[in-house]
Amino acid sequence: MTEVQTTEQTTEAPAAPKTLGLEVRTHKPPRIVIYGPQGLGKSTFGAMMKKPVFIQTEDGLDNIDAPAFPLAKNFDTVMSQLRELATIDHDYKTVVIDSLDWLEPMIWRKVAQENHVENLEQIGYGKGYVMALDIWREYIKAVNYLRDKKGMMIVQTAHTEIKRFEDPLNESYDRYQIKLHRLAAGLILEHSDIVLFTNYYVGTTKKKEGFGDRTMAIGSGERVLYTEERPSFIAKNRYGLPAEIPFDQEGKYRKVIADHVPFFNKQKKDV
Repeated sequence: MTEVQTTEQTTEAPAAPKTLGLEVRTHKPPRIVIYGPQGLGKSTFGAMMKKPVFIQTEDGLDNIDAPAFPLAKNFDTVMSQLRELATIDHDYKTVVIDSLDWLEPMIWRKVAQENHVENLEQIGYGKGYVMALDIWREYIKAVNYLRDKKGMMIVQTAHTEIKRFEDPLNESYDRYQIKLHRLAAGLILEHSDIVLFTNYYVGTTKKKEGFGDRTMAIGSGERVLYTEERPSFIAKNRYGLPAEIPFDQEGKYRKVIADHVPFFNKQKKDV
């Protein structure tokens, strides 16, 4: 009798299909910079956002009723206040840093102290301003944490200065810019989702004079928020906002922003 030999065959389970390393994108709170001349309502803008709390680098909240940390006198205090918001339970939804151009000298002093000099200029060849970018990045990392992990909107105010813009394609011209060193300004602008320039609305008219016309500026005192860059100022937004939004005292501009920024759509009743 012939013995039949059988071999037991085994099959390996098919490998699980690989998946793409994707993540679900959610509508995070916007990071907003609002800048403009003194007294146009930049701090009020922050106070009219949802459940704001102020970090003060300048003393300018006397006429604004909003929760605020004590006035910060140095960069370490600012970071300590940001850390409190990151680690302690609270129901604030917006952090307002008021203002960036008063924060910058604190950063310069910290860089000088770390390098055992009296001021950045003593470091030489502009190196101090480059070193200051590392401190700015610490600050940006902290506010990004509040945005990403705590769901807080970031509002940062700043004043303006007029600088000559050297256009490589056209003649140079003056423009409004954020009152920060150019390296820091570039970093903040890149980091922000919305950059608003606010000013009084100014129109022009022509008046007969001598042998020709003279262009004159006219205005009614109305304020406006600009959301798109023009030759005379820097602005941007990633949400398709109207190029100009009336900056009314009643805060109607909040609804315009809410209608375009997805983060607001979840909580329109609060805006």
